[in-house]
Formats: sequence, C-alpha cells, structure tokens
Amino acid sequence: MSGTPKKNRAARRILAGAAGLATVGALVAAMPAGAHSGDRHGKGHGHGHGHGRTVDVQLLSFNDLHGNLEPPAGSSGQVTRTKPDGTAEKVDAGGVEYLATHLRTARKGNPYSVTAAAGDLIGASPLMSGLFHDEPTVEALNKLKLDVTSVGNHEFDEGAKELARIQNGGCHPTGGCYEKGKRFKGADFPYLAANVTSEKTGKPLLDPYFVWERRGVKIGFIGVTLEGTPNIVTAEGVKGLKFGDEVETINKYAKVLERKGVKSIVALVHEGGAPASQSVDYDCDSPGAGDGISGPITDIAKKVSPQVDALVTGHTHQAYVCTIPDPAGKPRMVTSASSYGKLYTDTTLTYDRRTRDIVRTSVDSANRVVTRDVPKAADMTSLIQRWNALAAPIASKPQGYISADINGRGSTAYEKPLGDLIADAQLAGLAPADKGGAQLALMNPGGIRADLVHASASGEGDGVVTYGEAFTVQPFTNMMNVVDLTGAQLLAALQQQVSGANEASPKILQVSKGLTYTLDTTKAGAARIVTDSVKLDGQPLDPAKTYRVAMNEFLAGGGDGFPALAQGKNKLVGPSDLDVFNAYLAANSTAAKPIAPPAADRITVVQ
Repeated sequence: MSGTPKKNRAARRILAGAAGLATVGALVAAMPAGAHSGDRHGKGHGHGHGHGRTVDVQLLSFNDLHGNLEPPAGSSGQVTRTKPDGTAEKVDAGGVEYLATHLRTARKGNPYSVTAAAGDLIGASPLMSGLFHDEPTVEALNKLKLDVTSVGNHEFDEGAKELARIQNGGCHPTGGCYEKGKRFKGADFPYLAANVTSEKTGKPLLDPYFVWERRGVKIGFIGVTLEGTPNIVTAEGVKGLKFGDEVETINKYAKVLERKGVKSIVALVHEGGAPASQSVDYDCDSPGAGDGISGPITDIAKKVSPQVDALVTGHTHQAYVCTIPDPAGKPRMVTSASSYGKLYTDTTLTYDRRTRDIVRTSVDSANRVVTRDVPKAADMTSLIQRWNALAAPIASKPQGYISADINGRGSTAYEKPLGDLIADAQLAGLAPADKGGAQLALMNPGGIRADLVHASASGEGDGVVTYGEAFTVQPFTNMMNVVDLTGAQLLAALQQQVSGANEASPKILQVSKGLTYTLDTTKAGAARIVTDSVKLDGQPLDPAKTYRVAMNEFLAGGGDGFPALAQGKNKLVGPSDLDVFNAYLAANSTAAKPIAPPAADRITVVQ
C-alpha cells in the first residue's frame, strides 16, 4: 500500500461499519469525492516503460465471480472456444488458484498495470464463501491485488450495512469472527457505487469514482450498478437506497473527473449484453462495430459521454469484446469476461502524456481463458484449505443421490432439468394441507446458481449430493411462500416471462410437474405464451379459479419482473428453499435408487 497514505485509505471507506444511511450521507458530504487516488500496490506493472510521449497501460478486468474460489463444477466451470478449424471445444476454466497465476503472469514486465472488476464478486456464492458471508472471497481478492470494482446487484443481498462491513472490515453482527484471534479486515480495494444514493440525503452510498495513478499516469474509474437492481434484490437489501440512471450518472462524474484534470476514464458498469455466439473468442464486431451484441449495455454504451474511453461490464455472465460506437460515432471498447473467474480481459490503453488522454484508436483488448493447466497459486490453495476446514463439518453431509449430472446454471435451455427438480421439491414440500396446500410451484431461473454434478468433488463418492453442493445450487436460503393466485394472474405471470421488463431477455420460470404449456418464440412479447395450451394436471387453466402456488419469497414479492406474482393472497410462509430441496433429496433418493435427471419436457418450445 506504499502509494496510498493511511489517511486516504481510511477516508475512502465512507461507509462506517455501524453507520446508518443518514450518517453515510453526512460522511460523504464532508469529504471531497475522489480525494483518495494513489499507487495502491506500490509495485509497478503495465505494458510500456513510460519513455516518450505515450505509455501503454495494461487493464486486467473480470466480473461476476460470485465467490467461486474453487473451480466451478460441471458445465458451470466450462467455456466454449473456437478451434482453428472452426469447430467448438469446451475448456475447463476458473478457480482462484488459477486466476491468480494467470493475472500474476500477465502483469510481469508491465510497469503500468491496473486490475478492475465490474461487480457481483460476492453474493450467490458457493458454501465455502457463502457460509462465512463472503469473507474468504474478499480475502482472496485482496491477495489478487484488485485495484477497484463497481458494486453489482448481489453486493446488496444482505443490505447496506453488510456492504459497509465488506468494505471496512469487522466481525459479522450475528456470525461473529470465524477464526480465533482474527478480525475480518475488509476490502483493500474501493467499491464504487456512483448511482446508488441515500433516499434521505441524496448523497452517494459509497465512493462514486477512484483515480488510479502511477508515475504521473492517471486513470479515473467510475462505478455503477444497473438501475434495475431493486427489481432483482430483496426489498430489505435495498431499503433506504435509490438507484439512478447509469448513463446520467457516468456522464455526471466524467465531467467531475475532467474538471480535476483526469482525462482518461473507464466506466465499470454492472450491466451487460448478449453476444450472438457463446464462443469466448467470437468477433462481436462482425459485420460492423458492435453488430454482434444486443441488450441493455448497447444502449448505455451508445449514450455514455465520449469522455469515457472504455466500458468494463458484467451482470449477464457473457463473454464479449466489442467496439460499440459512442455518441460521436467513434468506436469504443466494451468488454465482459463471462463469470465465476473463468475468463479475464486483457486490455491495452495507450496513454498520451501530453493530452493526458487515452488514444482510442490504439486500444486493444482480448478475453483470456483462465485455464487449469497452469500451476496453482500456493497462497490461494492455502486460503481455500483453511476455509474449507472450517466449512467441512457442514459442507460434507450427504443429502441425497443422483444418477447423472443434472444441469441447471450450465444449461442454456429455457427449461432446465435442475429447474424441474427444484420446482418438484418445492411442490412436494408445500403440497400437504398443513404446509400450504400448494398445487404447483414456480422457480426463478436466476436463483439456480450451479449444476448438480455426479462425479465426486471431495471424496464423498460419485452421485452423492452433499450439503455444500446443494447450497451452491441455492445459496440465497429464501423462505418459501404459498399464496392464492387466480388462473388469470398465473397466466399474466407466464406472459411476464417474455414481456415487459423481460421482453428483451426472457426469464423462463421453472415449473413443477403437472404444469405444461407452449412457448412460441416466433411471436413477440406476451403472445409467445400460447394461452390455450396452459394446463395443470391435464386441465386447461381456469382464469376465474384460485390456485395455491408455491414460490420463494423473492418471486412472491414480484422480483425478476413478475408483478403478477406479488398479487398473491392468503400467504403462508414455509421453510427455506434449501431446506425443502434437501428434504426432497433425502426422501426421494438412496444410493441404490438415485434420482435421474428430469426429462425437461413441460414447456414445449416452438422456434
């Protein structure tokens, strides 16, 4: 930390661990934003050597790690790349032991190197990190020498006070300190949240920007999360907070940085797009600049001020390196590095010492696969072993048995085999009259964070599902709800999968056995749901009839763009989704009779 005086480091951490939002606003108001620049890691990294008018700055970036310190299992831990002969190959990727080695190797010989991220580094994490409120992940990111990150929506899963603790350190208010004699020290890097403000004061919750500086080279980073964060996080997590427009916020702080003499600016945006191909080396500038990508980030990129030289993005878990034209019509780099630490982006920013700006025509960028054929970083191996030992008594308990991989996160289909299994578990757990009398269950696809993998992960044996593996699939521990919905409200919810907030990027609910319908992707909007095809146990859905529907509390609150589901009445609150899932595995599988992957044939898709 040689380049950052302790005073500045403390000042950067605006959110005091016990501070309420009003205090936070006062602290922000009392301190000039961005007063905390500096060479944070002391040692020089970067492409060029700083002689002459220009210098090459190496920008290494990643996003959506979600606490995946160990290599993600099954298809969740693979990326697709194109071989020279044009065929696709799947490559095992990810794991912080390998990510550390790749990043450290990339930095060698580069005196100007900065490492940045675009949010969701924590939250929805596997058990080894999630059980300890993601302290292991923050510790790993500190060791990785991360310089700066934006917040993502998942940084708000446990609310503003917990995010303050993640930034500032201190023991968890209920979990306490997890290791004897050790106190969690917090993140060495600043979390940026330029568009997240206190409803009471209007002041930013965290720093809006950060200025990285090395030997006279200055680059400003502005961090934002998606404006729609409140729609995809529990209400408690965003209580008292306001989320502003991404473009307006970035443009506002770009002017602030310019006034401070910082001409080189990178936006860290936790919002993304969808490339036309899943291959990590797909050219999304074909046939023209930015033609191969769609989604929210394209609109944002086209409107963000030309003062901003590059956008590092995330949220959609996709891999892309595109040049989307800025408002002046000039190409500008927009990147995203998949998720779970499977890729990192290596970008060269050519800095002109005279203009103090980036020479945009010289910007070069590529996504690199975090392959597992490199030596493991010993410090990361040690970290994982230490936390695994603490988690082991809980993580290793067997819950049930499967006969083959049951894909969830790794499935690209609308209906996922693991989605069917989870919905069936929820229906079974909440169907008894005294448990809610559910007739069907609905599961949001984004809540399925991994696959169930048949191969033994840590000596438990092939086909055994441990508590740790089940937790990794459903890490939110949302409480289950059973509510009354009319057939008309249910149909409206199905239509909201493909219309309204979800029209551009459909969110197809996973459904329990007995609920069937046809999804016609050749049509547009709500018309994609073929109304008269919707049936429950073979009977057409009756718009006037009332049905008991099980779902997690997030969906029951209208989350993920499903306002119709928030109209439920006569709510009964049940056990957590994870407890229901584990109970189903225990009741419906043995070593001799494991659960087979569901056929995933409830939704008929017309393409």
